[in-house]
Amino acid sequence: MMKFKITEVVVTFLSRLYCNTSLIMVVLCKANCGNKGVLKRPKTSDVLCKECFFKAFELEIHETITRNKLFKSGQRVAIAASGGKDSTVLAHVMKVLNERYSYNLKLILLSIDEGITGYRDDSLETVKQNRDDYQMELKILSYEELYGWTMDRIVEQIGRSNNCTFCGVFRRQALDRGAKMLEVDCVATGHNADDIAETVLMNILRGDIARLRRCTDICTSGGEDSIPRVKPLKYTYEKEIVMYAHFKKLVYFSTECIFAPNAYRGHARAFLKDLEKVRPSVIMDIIHSGEQMRFKDTIKKQIRGICQTCGFVSSCQPCKACILLEGLNRGLPKLGIGKKSKGDRMKAQQDLEKLHRVKNDF
Repeated sequence: MMKFKITEVVVTFLSRLYCNTSLIMVVLCKANCGNKGVLKRPKTSDVLCKECFFKAFELEIHETITRNKLFKSGQRVAIAASGGKDSTVLAHVMKVLNERYSYNLKLILLSIDEGITGYRDDSLETVKQNRDDYQMELKILSYEELYGWTMDRIVEQIGRSNNCTFCGVFRRQALDRGAKMLEVDCVATGHNADDIAETVLMNILRGDIARLRRCTDICTSGGEDSIPRVKPLKYTYEKEIVMYAHFKKLVYFSTECIFAPNAYRGHARAFLKDLEKVRPSVIMDIIHSGEQMRFKDTIKKQIRGICQTCGFVSSCQPCKACILLEGLNRGLPKLGIGKKSKGDRMKAQQDLEKLHRVKNDF
């Protein structure tokens, strides 16, 4: 009986608490606009109303663009569109800023179809919706037409242990191929602050000095003959991108790639999230650390040039995409995985076996 009375008292108190507005503390927007705050920014911990959050979010991206001189008036810019939250928010914000600040840019959506059934084919419908919503031209290129392979077929050959290597390499080159077809001046990608911090961690853990040197660059280019890539969302938190998309009611595809759970990046992402719980500023701290990192002059620096086989950006001859593609076409899907010497031995062994078969036929 006593237990019932205590519960009744608690319920009565909670009812009065939520019904009596005088007992509810209203937090006002920190921008002093007079409106009620509806969200707390993960990046700054400021409590803002929706409109002030939109302004702050868009202004920060505008300042990133202008401070780093990412674009020039009259340029044709391809936006790498996957249908996910990052590329959708990037396309929306680029359209808004282009009109608000008169960038005078020609914006084009460039999407890559990796050939993943139940994932990319569905997300491309979202990209097409973005095309209609933002009134932008859309170009879709597939692995099938570029390489003669789809990721579904590649996974059948390689399994799920190294499939992300193929996808990442092919996708990067596919963007270069698409940019060349569209004759654009640069490609804007949706890489956010979380992505870059994860990449810094991955390169440190793998001891990949060459990539560690350039992974925090906001603009990357292989030389005069290559089309540069820029990252307008470099200093934008993933959580804020999600909040912006939610409050703006943007249409995006949120399902994770069916092959992604085995990706090495997932481990770096989990580690970063654990660090963020202890130190909320860790994402920006890692990015700034990567930007300020210096290396000994004795460390060999990779020189990015042009692949003599395919004609696209590469730091080796032939490029990684050509090596992986050769392995698939030879029936040696692991040819480009691991050290070059191992791949050379695999090719030599296969050539020797073919030679023996030819001799036996005679």
